[in-house]
Amino acid sequence: MNKVSGKKNSPSSLTVGRVVKNNGSAYVVKTEEGQILPARIKGNFRIKGIRSTNPLAVGDLVKLEPPTETDYVSYIKEILPRKNYIIRKASNLSKESHILAANIDQAFLVATIFNPETPLTFIDRFLATAEAYAVPVIIILNKADLWTHEIKEYANELKAGYEKIGYPVIFTSTIEDIGLNEIMEMSRNKISLLAGNSGVGKSSIINALVPGLKLKTGEISDTHHTGTHTTTFSELIDLPGGGALIDVPGIKGFGTIEFEPAQVSHYFPEIFKFSENCRFGNCRHQGEPGCAVTEAVDSGEIMPSRFASYLSIFDEVSGANNDDKYRKPF
Repeated sequence: MNKVSGKKNSPSSLTVGRVVKNNGSAYVVKTEEGQILPARIKGNFRIKGIRSTNPLAVGDLVKLEPPTETDYVSYIKEILPRKNYIIRKASNLSKESHILAANIDQAFLVATIFNPETPLTFIDRFLATAEAYAVPVIIILNKADLWTHEIKEYANELKAGYEKIGYPVIFTSTIEDIGLNEIMEMSRNKISLLAGNSGVGKSSIINALVPGLKLKTGEISDTHHTGTHTTTFSELIDLPGGGALIDVPGIKGFGTIEFEPAQVSHYFPEIFKFSENCRFGNCRHQGEPGCAVTEAVDSGEIMPSRFASYLSIFDEVSGANNDDKYRKPF
């Protein structure tokens, strides 16, 4: 993992804690003793190898100076090495990346088939990034109470397809209390990221899991069928049964970062599996003869939408732009 540089103080003078809230320039840290401290960054922090919009993310373990009698704010002096994180390309063009959360046990990706519709490419890009950093993902298909018979059949197809790859899928509805117990059980004693597009119902799910929290929820645009941002900062929320969820603002798009073209297939487990049978060891699955991956797509063993997502990421990281069905050999 990438380490963080910053001026270090004597270890005996610093307290260790976890960042539990981030609203931009200010943070809240929970110490190992359970103390909640408002905090700010002190010194020049820079994540080595990553230009990020946020030098600190919720979930980060930090060393900080405790508050004094004259200054109620604690100052973060050092970030401890991360075991993992979820990162995406930032919308701010002046920076390269944005870290959603760090040091997590798993991630819940909340998606909706209707009102609004989550693009499958968004789901696959999130999954590929999680694979790159060894973060297990559970897919939540929310708002099941709105599904028609046809939508439910489609949801079952998606569930079967993603679970065949190895990603659990939960159907949920906060209106009809569907799937919430599953989320609670899978979250027990774990730190989980809860992410998704705006409008998919993340805040409603958290409100249902944590009675009395009353996070603000938003409406769906009748014109664009998209959600509005209701969560404006990232926060770690403790669950009644043990464990915690990291709630982050809704994500419009998910641009991958730190991928090399030859690595992209490694982050699609089913593509990587079939690639072992390709005629050429350096096969990119883009029209080469004897490609076992494209044969598996044609036979239905690999979801066409997953293969399309693979190609879109490959194009993005390699700068390619080719509309052929499987591309042409390089």
